[in-house]
Amino acid sequence: MTAGTDSDLGRAGALQTIVRKVIGPLFRAGFKLDIQGLENLPTTGPAIIAANHTSVLDSFIVPAVLPRRVTYVGKAEYLDDWKTKHIFPALGMIPIDRSGGDAAKAALDLAAQVLDDGEFFAIYPEGTRSRTGVLYKGRTGVARLSHRTGAPIIPVGLKGMREIQPPDAPFPRFFKPATISFGEPLHPHEYGDATEDPLIFRAMTDSLMFAIRQLSGQKYENRYAPSAAELAEQQPNLRPDPIVEAPLAERRTATALLAGAGVGGGG
Repeated sequence: MTAGTDSDLGRAGALQTIVRKVIGPLFRAGFKLDIQGLENLPTTGPAIIAANHTSVLDSFIVPAVLPRRVTYVGKAEYLDDWKTKHIFPALGMIPIDRSGGDAAKAALDLAAQVLDDGEFFAIYPEGTRSRTGVLYKGRTGVARLSHRTGAPIIPVGLKGMREIQPPDAPFPRFFKPATISFGEPLHPHEYGDATEDPLIFRAMTDSLMFAIRQLSGQKYENRYAPSAAELAEQQPNLRPDPIVEAPLAERRTATALLAGAGVGGGG
């Protein structure tokens, strides 16, 4: 797998401004969205948008309500599903083939590139979607990215998304309420010099997860989110997600994946 290139960044999100203007108002009406804390988003410069993640709908809603372009990485399997293969790249997703061992490094390198360009980058600090609705322990990559680039982290709490589209639902339920709350930014300099104390990454990540918990109202479990396979072993009667995390037949680059999804070039 390769990290994103300038071509990848141009191709992903090429239609985001248009899509955001069209579906943003539709989402606000169709899902009765209550959006809070937009004043906490910087009007210029980079920021890391870090949200809880309980529904596939999250990756539609957050880009649609943000006032600025955002880029994020997502699993390549989304481009194998007809419901998401076109809209996710249009909303700024760069697909990452997770069959390669360097997936995490490639994702962070891509994120740093986006932030160095002064843009928003969105990430789910739990590392995956919570299939139980619980908020799990955050991974420190988000804090490492903040210290690497100097970008603040904006905690985001999503309420009601799981009720709109539960893990076993192929389509969302309209006219249900949901709240998207943007919290006050966390700045890396407030946590000290990470080169002198690597535990700063964990401290910042824990502060982020506390802020997300306050915004989302979720129960918190101090462990990493279990994978779909682990959860199936723990809860045999759990209904599967509509987007199956099937093994990929071959390793694919972001450019090839986007081309396969029919996403044209653009800025």
